[in-house]
Amino acid sequence: MSIATIRPLSKILVANRGEIACRVIATCRKMGIRSVAVYSEADRSARHVQLADEAIAIGASEPTASYLNISVLIAAATSTGAQAIHPGYGFLSENPAFAQACESAGIVFIGPSAQAIEAMGSKSAAKEIMQKAGVPLVPGYNGEDQSAEGLLAQALKVGFPLLIKASAGGGGRGIRIVRAAEEFAAALSSCKRESLASFGNDHVLLERYLSSARHIEVQVFGDTHGQVVHLFERDCSMQRRHQKVVEEAPAPLLTAEQRAALGAIAVRAAQAIGYTGAGTVEFIAEALPDGRAGACYFMEMNTRLQVEHPVTEMITGLDLVEWQIRVARGEPLPRSQEQIHCHGHAIELRLCAEDPSRDFMPSTGRMTRYAMASEVPGQLRVDSGLREGDTVSPYYDSMIAKLICWGEDRPTAIARAQQALAQTQLTGPATNLRFLSRLLALPAFQTAQLSTAVIASHQTALTAPRPLSEDHRVLAVAAALRSGPWAAAGIRSQTASRAPHGNPDPWSHSTAFRLTAPAQRTLQLSRDTEHWSVTVRLAPLAIALDEEMEPIDLLPAESPRQLAVAWRGRVLRGWADWEMQPAIRLHLWSEDNDLLLYWGDPYATGQLDDDAEASLTAPMPGQVIRVHVGPGATVRKGEALLVISAMKMEFLVSAPRDGVVEELLCKEGDIVTEGLILARLAPPLICPPST
Repeated sequence: MSIATIRPLSKILVANRGEIACRVIATCRKMGIRSVAVYSEADRSARHVQLADEAIAIGASEPTASYLNISVLIAAATSTGAQAIHPGYGFLSENPAFAQACESAGIVFIGPSAQAIEAMGSKSAAKEIMQKAGVPLVPGYNGEDQSAEGLLAQALKVGFPLLIKASAGGGGRGIRIVRAAEEFAAALSSCKRESLASFGNDHVLLERYLSSARHIEVQVFGDTHGQVVHLFERDCSMQRRHQKVVEEAPAPLLTAEQRAALGAIAVRAAQAIGYTGAGTVEFIAEALPDGRAGACYFMEMNTRLQVEHPVTEMITGLDLVEWQIRVARGEPLPRSQEQIHCHGHAIELRLCAEDPSRDFMPSTGRMTRYAMASEVPGQLRVDSGLREGDTVSPYYDSMIAKLICWGEDRPTAIARAQQALAQTQLTGPATNLRFLSRLLALPAFQTAQLSTAVIASHQTALTAPRPLSEDHRVLAVAAALRSGPWAAAGIRSQTASRAPHGNPDPWSHSTAFRLTAPAQRTLQLSRDTEHWSVTVRLAPLAIALDEEMEPIDLLPAESPRQLAVAWRGRVLRGWADWEMQPAIRLHLWSEDNDLLLYWGDPYATGQLDDDAEASLTAPMPGQVIRVHVGPGATVRKGEALLVISAMKMEFLVSAPRDGVVEELLCKEGDIVTEGLILARLAPPLICPPST
């Protein structure tokens, strides 16, 4: 091949944000290519902006005004002199119009052609191609009739339960399970809205729902010279809300015949459309009782780099972003199929800002403590777009970071993943950190009994809060004295006060010292429905968890947030952060738990008023995208009142009881915070019987 046929790419614009933008920028730097970051108003000081060689603002925080705005992104590339655009994943990565706009502007799109994206990026079109190729498909409907009536008729033919899926979707968004015909209309409407908001396309397809299945995918790569290879498969069965949380490679319990067949089918699929760049062919397989995979069905093809691509990199030793750039420059694939080898086992854990105890509801806010496990080359890798002090925004995806662990075999990879989670400390928004630890310890996961139903079937055990121990209560007291609402009391370490330069004189301490009696205060804390009190004697420092006072000592710590307490001959350690608005909240981290506690002092702010029972509050931060009722409307318990969207997901707010909408305190388009009162319900009108 002539050197003249290789496109010079000295500057690349990364049309994305967060972790994937940081990931692409790192490879650009390794290859000696300058990078340009783009950012919305919410991302002005984001990590990917700081890492890039250049950065340019592209609009407001809402994705439609920034990361989904094709013309603005093209203008940003043109103005900065970038010869190519890397779309990352999500946003416009599978939008054929974006790929075509890049080509029209003379900018290299680091991905497949617009024609390939349209052919395989559409789940409907991909299924048609696979059907012609004789690949088994899940029974369903993917036709052009998108009317509500036509889709319902097709749904009745497919049978229930079934899935409604966004044809242009990805990342688990735009999917609804429908178990009965009477649920279909509402689920279809919600799916179409989410699909339109996330992908700019509300076309859907229907599929028979397999309640217990394995999700297996094959990484493929093609170049402009006709070569297509696969880089083995991944198992992505560990899902909640139809979104992956744990991925691993290679897929466990596959026979050699199954592995070879899936790889061959994936390559043929890519060859059929002249595919270039990175892509993933996804299959769904019946999960057999012993954990093996039964019959495999083609599901879809993602025409982009996947979130879980690092596990493939770990078992092959390859940089897939580098491959993407080389293919975009016109180079042949760096290796042939025979030169690609699988070594060991890799597991990826998605750390997300969400509350597993509340059905994985997204959480937002400032990351007050963000300490990831230390990377170990070849064994532990951390991909992240956040830093301590950054804010998790309601506008974008909930993922905080990815932990990718490698081992010589699957048990070793699991053990290293468990160790990495134990070394990770996160406070601020609710996270799934401890949920992931429990998931890895689950016998079904340990023995590779994998299916998309595992998390749902074990959800109570995986998400139930652990009992509060005496150690937790002691650490809560220490947090209140060290840096919380009682910090002004000036409690000092007894150990420090006995130091040569310390002053044991009680007059030098602001500890509410009295001549007549020891000063005492009561710490009142709550968590969910649990409430308890701890009596604290301030001088000399002691606590009563039950009735008997026991001495404790606050030991010196490296920072105000760190805790070290001598108690009962042991040293307890943890970290704490306080939030004073809208209520006084304590985020407490210890070796065995992450806790969110509420200060129970009667003078604390943020207590609910007497009308709380009649109020409807926002379950999470987000945007009101639909209001179904108005003031004066009579509603029944469970009736839809409004819809809130956050982190590319929709949540329905329904009436908690029968009543009349007395007051509506929000409108469509409003940005709301968690706990904000949205509406008030009055008791239902009771008309006297007619005489």
